[in-house]
Amino acid sequence: MLSDSLRREIGQHFVVGFHGQEVNDDIRRLIQTYFVGSVILMKRNVKDAEQIKRIVSELQKIAKEAGHERPLLIGTDQENGMVSAMSSSTAATQFPGAMALAATGSQEMTRDVYAASGKELRLLGVNWAYSPVADVNSDMKNPVIGVRSFGDVVDAEEVAKYVVAAAQGLTSSNVAPSAKHFPGHGDTHVDSHLALPRINKSREEMELTELIPFRRVIEEKCATIMTGHMALPLVTGGDVPCSLSRQITTGWLREDLGFEGVVVTDCLEMDAIAEPSQGGCGVEEGAVRALEAGADIVMICHTMARQVGAIERVYDAVEAGRISANDLKESGDRVNALKDQFADWSLPADDWDTVKAASRKLSEEAYQKTTAILQNGTWLKATGTVVCYTPRLESLNKAIDDADGILRDGAGRIRNTAGPSFVALAQSISKRTKCVHIVYPSDDQIDWNDVSGIVFVLRNADRSPWQLECMKKVAERGINMVLVSCCTPYDLNGVNVEQGCLATFEFTVPAFDAAVRVIFGEARALGYCPVIT
Repeated sequence: MLSDSLRREIGQHFVVGFHGQEVNDDIRRLIQTYFVGSVILMKRNVKDAEQIKRIVSELQKIAKEAGHERPLLIGTDQENGMVSAMSSSTAATQFPGAMALAATGSQEMTRDVYAASGKELRLLGVNWAYSPVADVNSDMKNPVIGVRSFGDVVDAEEVAKYVVAAAQGLTSSNVAPSAKHFPGHGDTHVDSHLALPRINKSREEMELTELIPFRRVIEEKCATIMTGHMALPLVTGGDVPCSLSRQITTGWLREDLGFEGVVVTDCLEMDAIAEPSQGGCGVEEGAVRALEAGADIVMICHTMARQVGAIERVYDAVEAGRISANDLKESGDRVNALKDQFADWSLPADDWDTVKAASRKLSEEAYQKTTAILQNGTWLKATGTVVCYTPRLESLNKAIDDADGILRDGAGRIRNTAGPSFVALAQSISKRTKCVHIVYPSDDQIDWNDVSGIVFVLRNADRSPWQLECMKKVAERGINMVLVSCCTPYDLNGVNVEQGCLATFEFTVPAFDAAVRVIFGEARALGYCPVIT
């Protein structure tokens, strides 16, 4: 039978999520009974700023009353751009994501954006950001990283400069950064949410590209690093996920690279770990193997039964001697040091309105510099009718896509799926001239007599060729058309087009607002494309 102190110690090595926008019995039990020391807040938990502050305060109160020696680490996926768990009109500010910031060409802007984002997180009670993405997007068909990366193989050292700037910005606002996904998730076209990616590179090849950003951010004393669920068979000799590999986590990250901070795994409920049909060992066994590998904290985001099962499996592993109490203590010292640096029982003095005003100004300034021209063309005039074509919103990336994006007609019928940002794009155009919004593919009939221009949006069309077919069909009308590449800028790779094309690097509302200003000649495109297209 484990002692109370050892059960408390084990709980500190887990970060868990919960469902709903209020503190529920599940998370209460995990903190009170299982002494879980860290909580991740996800988009499903966010209503508005005041609500976030309230639930964080309640979570900390529960931990304190349960006898936790130190405050909870409250984490979130706030990469900005397409992965912004806290960003909404009523919560944190929407800032540009990694590739959009790289498009500005400014590491100083990147540092400022992450510092401002961190300042907001801190006021909300969040002290740990699972960011920045340190992956080099080596494979343009990568389904999970893409624009979440600062760049590609052209210059991994340049990518590293942005990663370091982002980590410095968060740290300056007293939020712990977490560079991810070690040792690099960029050179794969398999999403670890769905299966186990296998990267067939030697250690020497990884050193030349993937490891450079991690090496640089470790040199800058980044507080935490997140390990990823990918296999490196040429390094480990098998298909063990890096997050569960002692050779990778302890041998490579700790001993060879000299990382002294906290190692956290990516969520163990991803199919690469959780699903036996994909070669996974299961969440519960994965938690034990991750701690055996040298992780300090394992992440389980969604399912109470799996969270409890994993903790109890670790109890068994400690009793059986698979995990030593001494190793847990040494790891726990690192977790305690992280909490001592970044965690507080209470929220900072509320300066929310002032901070939000400064953030809005910085966000607008940053987005003005992100729009890039992929191909020159003739921009539009604010006369007549502009038809805005946006693609049916396919789920191409589980880390990015939000399931609530629907577009209804005036009668409330679902017309076709389109993200709220696409609706906002059409609304932005309509502020300048009449706009007809079409979600393609579509059989909608249009009166073309008054149409003066077309805005045609592409989203990862290199993986969805039907978008290019629709675009070519619309182009046959001979009306001036501007293409907008709204996610990875590889849409026109290998395709010859005559139309002008802009890249926004994300389909967020402020990114589209900035692009519309360029489309109608109100502003110049100041960004550049930081990857080979």
